[in-house]
Amino acid sequence: MFRFQRTPLRRRAALATALVLSGSLALAACGGGDDGDGEAGPAQTVSQADIDKAMSTPTELTFWTWVPNIQKEVALFQKKYPAIKVKVVNAGQGTPQYTKLRTALKAGTGAPDAAQIEFQYIPTFSLTKSLVDLRPYGAEALKDQFVEWTWQQVVGSGGEVWAVPQDSGPMGMLYRKDIFDKHGIAVPKTWDEFAAASRKLHSADPKVFMTNLAQSQAGVWFGLLWQAGVKPFENPTADSVKVNLNDEGSKKLADYWGGLIKEGVVSADADFNDAWYQALNRGKYATWLTAAWGPVFLEGSAKATSGKWRAAPLPQWDAGKSVSGNWGGSTTAVVQGTKNPIAAAKLAEFINTDPESTKMFATEQFLFPVTKALLADTSFVDRPLPFYGGQPVNKLFAGISDTVDTKFQWPPFLDQAFTDWGETVGKSFANKSDTGAALDQWQDRTTKYAQNQGFKVDQ
Repeated sequence: MFRFQRTPLRRRAALATALVLSGSLALAACGGGDDGDGEAGPAQTVSQADIDKAMSTPTELTFWTWVPNIQKEVALFQKKYPAIKVKVVNAGQGTPQYTKLRTALKAGTGAPDAAQIEFQYIPTFSLTKSLVDLRPYGAEALKDQFVEWTWQQVVGSGGEVWAVPQDSGPMGMLYRKDIFDKHGIAVPKTWDEFAAASRKLHSADPKVFMTNLAQSQAGVWFGLLWQAGVKPFENPTADSVKVNLNDEGSKKLADYWGGLIKEGVVSADADFNDAWYQALNRGKYATWLTAAWGPVFLEGSAKATSGKWRAAPLPQWDAGKSVSGNWGGSTTAVVQGTKNPIAAAKLAEFINTDPESTKMFATEQFLFPVTKALLADTSFVDRPLPFYGGQPVNKLFAGISDTVDTKFQWPPFLDQAFTDWGETVGKSFANKSDTGAALDQWQDRTTKYAQNQGFKVDQ
């Protein structure tokens, strides 16, 4: 049974809040593939003989990751490859680790052989030539083992494979069945129905809000953009990127959510803090629009509400359709400059594809799977969760994962984009001001930042 202290729940809170922390990234030219020795160049396939030799040669790898108790998965790798010893280091969660990694790379010393990198930061590190292209070590052959959209998150514009997916966060809706039943609210299937239910609920009980769209959480906004088919950033290269932060689709979301917040039927409380946890426990929010890691997180942070929650897909913009976005998820990448690229690449491959290892991630660290095999495993997807009235919530999110768009892209200056969101769109939520105007400000600030960093920006 789940225990709060032993899960990645606190990691998720740190991850979510860390996304809005600012940072700077100097633009570096982007090469093609990488042979793992620090020099850019065409990807050269490593022979099986070279792989066998490397994996039987006494070697020590350093692996930076914030996943609790990941030493268990690493132990499986070391059992298969006893010559390889792995030193696991928690260098911080999310942004703190990335800051240390950038510092080590700039200094040319102290960087790990492999590191945990979130999906949204792959462009940031690949465009600065900080990651090793894994194609020479057989990574392309792994493609069919993963849900398609998660694989696309690690593939570069030139076909490079920059990392191996580890976990994901397809988005759905957790809702309070008791509150819905009390007020005669059906589970909304469209966003129009969701808005109508928001007004009905808050009118009946002004202390309860249909949901909370946090003023501090750019990650949710990007997930909702993703579901709506918006492409906020496209075709990022070493020197150019298209920025679409205030296009028609984005304005539709701004009008919708900004309007509901202004009406006072949806709250905009900052999330992942004590007040937010208390609000979840006392029933202030009737729903939480969250990711596939959310159900376990909620189970640990809102224990007083056990049995009252259920899960459903996100409401849809178009009735009858089934599309979703993603919030969260990470990978294992090999860091440029490693002296042991083969062993590091095989570590990334093994822990994220070995059936025992991936099952352990899902059932002991409660990371939501990215492998097709585990998402079809009945022992995982059919498991009833008492917190959700016995509903097999994993099965629901496994289905949702198949509805995530494969073409969503991230910018190579994500820190700044998230910071600017908080100071424009997030601020408009907090102040109940014009969210459409805030989008224009976000577009302008992000565009200017990108141009100042040397990018050509298409709008």
